[in-house]
Amino acid sequence: MRVVILPEVVDYLLELTDILYEEEYFGFEETAIKYTDELFDAIKNELAYQTPRRAPDYFNKFGLGMYYSMFKRNKNTSWYAFFNIFRHNGEIVYYVRYVSNNHMIGQYL
Repeated sequence: MRVVILPEVVDYLLELTDILYEEEYFGFEETAIKYTDELFDAIKNELAYQTPRRAPDYFNKFGLGMYYSMFKRNKNTSWYAFFNIFRHNGEIVYYVRYVSNNHMIGQYL
């Protein structure tokens, strides 16, 4: 099993650190960095162990035939990783194409 995360998703998570700090969701930059690092690690390490759900058609703009899984980070915010599942040389590959949270996309799920 392998999880591959698109560079655009990695870039988004790096930008997220700055946004969380600059918009004062976190009082310390180190806390914002820790939050996004933990989200990245959760996607990378836990995705394969979650039950994938079929993504609604709205998300086809990020890739066809996608699934999603939820990562709850606190009582107010859940993050969603959208991905395809492939088999390559006998190995299952999770290909993460998009990440967002319930505040941004909750109405589409």
